[in-house]
Amino acid sequence: MSDHMLQEAIGKLKDSGVRITPQRHAVLEFLLNAEIHPTADDIYKALEGKFPNMSVATVYNNLRVFREIGLVRELTYGDASSRFDCNTSKHYHIICETCGKIVDFHYPSLDEVESLAEQITGFEVTHHRMEVYGVCNACKPQKQKMI
Repeated sequence: MSDHMLQEAIGKLKDSGVRITPQRHAVLEFLLNAEIHPTADDIYKALEGKFPNMSVATVYNNLRVFREIGLVRELTYGDASSRFDCNTSKHYHIICETCGKIVDFHYPSLDEVESLAEQITGFEVTHHRMEVYGVCNACKPQKQKMI
């Protein structure tokens, strides 16, 4: 993560009238540095040593603010916990069926699918999401042992 990205995100928060607390700064910095798509609990556990008085609710509240301003996307996949992605550009995800790891997968946007869906169904399409599922490199050896 570049310092430029962090400063740009902080600027966007300030422009929206959001105060930059040390906890908010830490959550934002963690998200921008994360190579995973963390849950709120992942973020809380990573930061609790540095901020012992911070609660999980504080993390959730910050994530809500970031989502509303457009700094993060909330990803839901049917389980109880949302994951958060700082990459707000159009992209897809590949998900490990064994450990749940989510990795960004860049492919040209399938906008023609949205147009076709509108034509066929009459819906006004607002967006789409595509997920690809498989087994990540870390889980492949474990899966092969089970076979």
